[in-house]
Amino acid sequence: MSFGDPNNPYGQPQGQPQQPPQGQPGYGYPQQPPQGQPGYGYPQQAPQGVPQQGYGYPQQPAGQMPPGGTLQANNGYINVPALGNVELATMGRRLGARALDGVAYGILYAIFSAIGLAGLVGASESIKDCGNYMSPGYDQCINDAANASVGIVAAFFGAIAVFALIALLYEWLMVSIWGATLGKMVLGVKVIKESTGQAPGLGAGFIRWIIPMVGSLFCGLGTLLVYLSPFFDNSGKLQGWHDRAGGTIVIKK
Repeated sequence: MSFGDPNNPYGQPQGQPQQPPQGQPGYGYPQQPPQGQPGYGYPQQAPQGVPQQGYGYPQQPAGQMPPGGTLQANNGYINVPALGNVELATMGRRLGARALDGVAYGILYAIFSAIGLAGLVGASESIKDCGNYMSPGYDQCINDAANASVGIVAAFFGAIAVFALIALLYEWLMVSIWGATLGKMVLGVKVIKESTGQAPGLGAGFIRWIIPMVGSLFCGLGTLLVYLSPFFDNSGKLQGWHDRAGGTIVIKK
């Protein structure tokens, strides 16, 4: 028995590459997948006409919007039905609108207070005109002045009640029907129902108005807390306690 080259123990002819048997894959090289079958380790090309899906992320169906009240990346925008993505009003705008409305309230209050005080001053002057208690008709003059004073005091408190009614109708009706008071209109702020994108309506508008008013019973501190409560909202929607109760949000027009 003869032995071949020790470097070629299997007796293969040198200088010729070995070919795998026909029909069998070679070894050590990536293979071309058979036609019509997917390869391995690579994303596959979807057949023509079939939409491609990404990997690891749920796909948003075309033409559909996120549900109402959905924050968009917490960047100050929110998706609202019938409106799409809208920008939330900043606290600067909201407090500025509240300040403008406060100026309007102050002017009305000053007018009604001046009317009442003028009546009280007139009543005190009429008592002085009665003269000395020894003068004739003094008692009758005092009685007449006292009756007039009672009427004037009643008129004063009536004027305050009218002012409170005007304040109620101003805030409640304007926000309920148009979504904005004059101050909000000036600064481009609007109150809407979060679930519909429309004006709050009389019910939600009244709830939104009455909560700060109840807070005013505690020396006004409760009202201040209500108006500052959007700073404490961790949902990113800048909803105050009155907004949460009424189901409203405040947006920039």
